[in-house]
Amino acid sequence: MCFGIFTNILVTAMLLTGGSAVVTDLTGMHTVAACFLLPLGVVVYTLFGGIRATFLTDYIHTVIILVIILIFAFTAYGTSDELGSPGKVWEILIQLSQEHPVAGNAEGSYLTMRSKEGAIFFCINLAGNFGTVFLDNGYWNKAIAASPASALPGYVLGGIAWFAIPWLCATTMGLACLALESSPTFPTYPNRMADADVSAGLVLPNAAVALLGKGGAMCSLILIFMAVTSASSAELIAVSSIGTYDVYKTYINPRATGKQLIVVSHSCVVLYGLVMAGFSVGLYYAGVSMGYLYLLMGVIISSAVLPATLTLMWSKQNLLAAAASPVLGLACSLIAWLVTTSKQNDGVINVETSGANNPMLAGNVVALLSPVVFVPILTYLGGPQNYDWESMKAIKQVRDDYSTAASPSGDLDEDSKHAGSTSPAEPTDSAAALMRASKIARGLTVFMTIALLVLWPMPMYGTGYVFSKKFFTGWVVVGIIWILLSLIVVGLYPLWEGRGALLHTAKGVWYDISGQRGRLGRNPSGDEFVLDGADVGLSGDDVVADKKD
Repeated sequence: MCFGIFTNILVTAMLLTGGSAVVTDLTGMHTVAACFLLPLGVVVYTLFGGIRATFLTDYIHTVIILVIILIFAFTAYGTSDELGSPGKVWEILIQLSQEHPVAGNAEGSYLTMRSKEGAIFFCINLAGNFGTVFLDNGYWNKAIAASPASALPGYVLGGIAWFAIPWLCATTMGLACLALESSPTFPTYPNRMADADVSAGLVLPNAAVALLGKGGAMCSLILIFMAVTSASSAELIAVSSIGTYDVYKTYINPRATGKQLIVVSHSCVVLYGLVMAGFSVGLYYAGVSMGYLYLLMGVIISSAVLPATLTLMWSKQNLLAAAASPVLGLACSLIAWLVTTSKQNDGVINVETSGANNPMLAGNVVALLSPVVFVPILTYLGGPQNYDWESMKAIKQVRDDYSTAASPSGDLDEDSKHAGSTSPAEPTDSAAALMRASKIARGLTVFMTIALLVLWPMPMYGTGYVFSKKFFTGWVVVGIIWILLSLIVVGLYPLWEGRGALLHTAKGVWYDISGQRGRLGRNPSGDEFVLDGADVGLSGDDVVADKKD
């Protein structure tokens, strides 16, 4: 629970510090005001919508984000007067490599994977994001809320679709920012961007303003708002579920009713929103940026990755190893981080020195790998637990009074019973089906890890290859094609998959606004009809009707 909450705090802090810095840069709003106003709307719709709201807003926000990224890409590589093609961007970057060569890069180029600082960031990023994905309760909530039939393809398709976002964003806005720094349209002209501005996350908005003027500023503002609010909502739900079910229902009131759980859940959402707004203000005045937090997160949380993974993957890990390894790993990572900072800076430890790449690298790597030592030692000291997984099968889904309607007899309504269910011919939650899905997931994980982390970047790093004009053009084209496919997967496929439910809902809305007091129902054969309540007397055996008012 502690490391899960640490993860949520760090992710939310990154969202608010980075988001508020961009809002301040684009609008002039005071950063403190932005820190409080950004989470305000998120708290409101999360409070009333719960996890359903996060699903809906994630969909809408992600579609908008993808569209804006495509606007940036087509402008930079197609319509911009100053850039206008991948070839033109390549030419400017080659010239910049001669004027401002990058220390540690092959030939000092911006167009190479051989980068000393890039390799360090690769390791830090890998360690830190193992933590955010494995320990962020928001991911677990959504995986558990999804039907077994949807979870595997949903996460695989989502992961593949997501990859294009940081890839094309970096290729487009990062390189466009470099290419446009000498342009009079660039916000910091005639000066180059300061390191503090880069760390604060202002590369994208500056490049957008240089590309599209006020339109670019508006697009950046919308994009940042969409990203921050969507992700913040998931973090609110994650912390709320920990506080409600893992703390309150488990240790304080095991017999809590649905209404009591809702009250606690809402209280957690409001409290966490206020605390994080205040915490972000404190980080702002302390000079801690989004970039610093991004590098730091692995140091704080990644020692819990291996114990959490082995909790599900290794039956012999015992309670002592699962509980103590993350704490011991955190102690080791903090020592490695701060001692490296001190040694490299003559004993000076502050935000600037501790945020350098080498100290962060030491802390992140020690955090991720130290449990490799602690887990086996503690497991065999305390004795293997030999867990048989049976108690996990006995876990029942909690039904609350808010998220599900009930009939007068106390049973769940038919919509709730059958939501996400499949036909009896396909029992997707059977042990055999779940085991098959597990094998597929493991195989895909190994394949994609090798493909995306080894086969693709490593040869390019090892050879020190500097992109030619044709290669860079192909790189950009593949990125744009990939994100177009992502838009289809994220934007269109869910609409097609949910076409039946959308049509059913649309009919119900139409019957409501057209003055028909009845409700849309289904008979046992699945045909829809309008039920006029008191005007039609049918028993429960005759019809399955929606009992929600």
